Amino acid sequence: VSLQPKFMRSVKIKEVIDALEKFAPLPLQESYDNAGLQVGLTETESSGALLCLDVTEEVIDEAIELGCNIIVAHHPLIFKKLSCITDATLVQRCVIKALQNNITIVAMHTNIDSAVNGVNFKIAEKLNMHDLQFFGGTKDVDGVAGGSGVIGQLAQPLNANEFISLLKSTFDVACVQCNELLKRPISKVALCGGAGSFLLNDAIKAGADAFITGEMHYHDYFDTEQKIQIAVLGHYQSEQYTTEIFKSIIEKNCPGVPCFITKINTNPIIYI
Repeated sequence: VSLQPKFMRSVKIKEVIDALEKFAPLPLQESYDNAGLQVGLTETESSGALLCLDVTEEVIDEAIELGCNIIVAHHPLIFKKLSCITDATLVQRCVIKALQNNITIVAMHTNIDSAVNGVNFKIAEKLNMHDLQFFGGTKDVDGVAGGSGVIGQLAQPLNANEFISLLKSTFDVACVQCNELLKRPISKVALCGGAGSFLLNDAIKAGADAFITGEMHYHDYFDTEQKIQIAVLGHYQSEQYTTEIFKSIIEKNCPGVPCFITKINTNPIIYI
């Protein structure tokens, strides 16, 4: 005999967004960011959520095919002010397509980067790190703590080659951009998903043996030899597991809302 109820309570899109923003309040986002509701209405019953890093026309088509009327993205579709809505740019075309198909788009960006158990914690989880704490600045919003980066310990010390191999296999990357390989064991690791070069000096001051991020400027690699192991995965690659966080939040707080992780790789950078 099935113990499942015959009918699940309907869940409005607004409730899905509220659950996400309770986990990672919008005030945690950086001043330059535009997280939150991007396009669409919120009082409609949610038919399903498609989870992605980036919103493209192909992702919206996928949502339509799956019957989802909400897209939860990591990167905001609308980052800069739109002066008009035509078919001239990808962003404008996505806005039109979403509205035409009654799809609501919401973004959880630097607010979920900063949140406890957010993007940086997910990266650390994939590496089986422990003793995690924030570094590089912290904040508190409505009782929810946030921080720019996360630092912690590997399960066991690794030499530089072993450490890079672990990153390549864990994040399925063909290569990792590094500075000179460290000649001491790597145990204490600092990390920041996406563009985290601004935290490099904080990682060194915190005594990290290695710093993992998604992007690093060319000149940042200079004068770091044997101070810290820099390991750059790629922006998309470092944040690829963010959709798992979205899925967990929605399934826990909004049962009955079907969740789908996009099958589309939206990384605009290719490696030849």
